[in-house]
Amino acid sequence: MFAPSPIPETEPPHDCPRCPRLVAFREQLRAEHPDWWNAPVNAFGDPGAWLAIVGLAPGKHGANRTGRPFTGDYAGDLLFATLAKYGLATGRYEGRPDDSLRLNGAIIVNSVKCLPPQNKPTPEEIRTCRPFLEGQAAVLPGARIFIALGQIAHQSAVKILGGRLPKCRFGHLAEHRMPGGRVLIDSYHCSRYNQNTGRLTAEMFESVFARATLLRDMGIAG
Repeated sequence: MFAPSPIPETEPPHDCPRCPRLVAFREQLRAEHPDWWNAPVNAFGDPGAWLAIVGLAPGKHGANRTGRPFTGDYAGDLLFATLAKYGLATGRYEGRPDDSLRLNGAIIVNSVKCLPPQNKPTPEEIRTCRPFLEGQAAVLPGARIFIALGQIAHQSAVKILGGRLPKCRFGHLAEHRMPGGRVLIDSYHCSRYNQNTGRLTAEMFESVFARATLLRDMGIAG
């Protein structure tokens, strides 16, 4: 019921014990929904990707249920449609980890691997999980462009890419040059709330991927 990781050596164990609050929430949901994934969610996509998309954390009824990032929730509808539009996804997205969807040239990684209550990880939980994100960036040498979905993902991405937060302020379509030549582009998160309130439109979201594609074509990424 889940998608195997393309970079398995970087993933936390199925019963990762690092964050007590998240462990307790995981155990509660395993009792309530024993057929759900209810575990740290693996990266998903192409290990040779030129583009890495950094999300926040699994959604309760999305990735925490299905075991694949952004799969089975509202945010995934826009994300995967946009990836398909820019040639980064093939197959058909059906909200299941066993559908025919595949990513080409892109990979999705999360700042926090486990579901946090109310979708709000604590600063300590974000710090505790950051080594997994850092390890994943390290084994993706082809990923020269990163897209951060939301401010927490932005902060984690800046830190693991060697940037400095005071010099890298979050903003939709903000662009940051990182040490080693990598580039970070910010986007508002494609959450249901942001879409329903008009904070993020499909056109705004697509503009981020259009910019990433342009940078690739300019030789920023292979």
